[in-house]
Amino acid sequence: MGKFLYLAYMRRPVLHAGAGELVYEIREIVKKAHLFQKMGLEIFWENIGDPVQKGTPIPQWMKDIVAGLAQDSLSYGYCQTKGVPETRQFLAKRNNDLGGTQITAEDILFCNGLGDAISKVYQYLDPGARVLGPSPGYSTHSSAEGGHASQPPITYRLIPENHWYPDMEELRNKVKYNPSIVGILIINPDNPTGMVYPEWYLREIVSIAKEYDLFIVADEIYTNITYNGVKAIPLAQVIGDVCGIAMKGISKELPWPGSRCGWLEFYNTKRDPEFGRLVKAIEDSKMMEVCSTTLPQMAIPPILSHPEFPKHREALNLAIQKRGDVVYETLKDVPGLLVNKTFGAFYTTILFKKGVLNSTQKLHVANPDARTLVESMVQSVNLDKRFVYYVLAATGICVVPISSFCSDLMGFRVTLLEENPEKNLWVYQKLRSAITEYLAS
Repeated sequence: MGKFLYLAYMRRPVLHAGAGELVYEIREIVKKAHLFQKMGLEIFWENIGDPVQKGTPIPQWMKDIVAGLAQDSLSYGYCQTKGVPETRQFLAKRNNDLGGTQITAEDILFCNGLGDAISKVYQYLDPGARVLGPSPGYSTHSSAEGGHASQPPITYRLIPENHWYPDMEELRNKVKYNPSIVGILIINPDNPTGMVYPEWYLREIVSIAKEYDLFIVADEIYTNITYNGVKAIPLAQVIGDVCGIAMKGISKELPWPGSRCGWLEFYNTKRDPEFGRLVKAIEDSKMMEVCSTTLPQMAIPPILSHPEFPKHREALNLAIQKRGDVVYETLKDVPGLLVNKTFGAFYTTILFKKGVLNSTQKLHVANPDARTLVESMVQSVNLDKRFVYYVLAATGICVVPISSFCSDLMGFRVTLLEENPEKNLWVYQKLRSAITEYLAS
């Protein structure tokens, strides 16, 4: 007698309509890399921005501060919902010392990393209210924004032929002709491009926000990671009386990514009742969780005010600059590529010029199992993803396709975190050879 499969269905759909927008290729590519790793390939992880994983040294004085705080019983308990008061006071003063928009400790809310903060900001927006974000754009932002609205993200273009600066005409027109837009997102310094916004662009975005009664969200997690003679201008210095949210943290700057410690700074919350209600909803949602992790918050004032910290950060920035220069010099003259110099964060985006990619290109993959696997992976994928998978299978170099950063451009993002200079140079010379072979195939 045959067997029958009976399918049971929930009485109504249970999944949020926006769940399909939640994609994170930065981690998805890791799953595929592990498959090749199991086949014996050595993987060169140029995809994830974790400085500690790539060997960035944590100075002993910083470890001593954290170890000392672990001896304090208070570091094991709950803190106030908004965060440790002394730390919020310290951060408010740092902001106010910039001379721009002033805040108090009550305008700061700690979250468990910026991923948590990003989720909260978009989660409590009305589903019809949209935040205009950059393209390419960091996928946590674009996925959360699209997810809350159950629609693809609405974006403004960063122009690769103009140092990745935003297309201000497009940005203004998107705002002007789309009344659903209530906010503008900037990522400064930018992930994935490594661009740092010049002051003129920031002031123009603030002007547009003021004209159309919008708020601004500024992801400033990399604000103190700049080089090549450029400094990032914090939102507080240019926002004036416009409503805004700055997103900050210690995961990249110290670096301490495992702390999962970030915070939101709210500007001009009393200027607009709607914005004030959004801020209150975000704060109330944190109350439901009680608070964020205590010990990393306690560590912020003694670490950031330590006399060795500026020298520590400057040395790390110089090292990133040198690695970025290696990538730029190695790839800039490859036919078919568009490569920009990097000025902030620790990423750079390499683009393929229009028309140079096609669905028949491939690389020689020596491992037969890896060859079979990659050929199954590249069926019906974007052209830059096809390239990324072939590079992974043929060389073990793991990068992220730029089409995964809410973009219709074709290219890939790499990190600038390899501590070994010889290995760093070898990886990008190997990548250069692979690109040349791939485009010629």
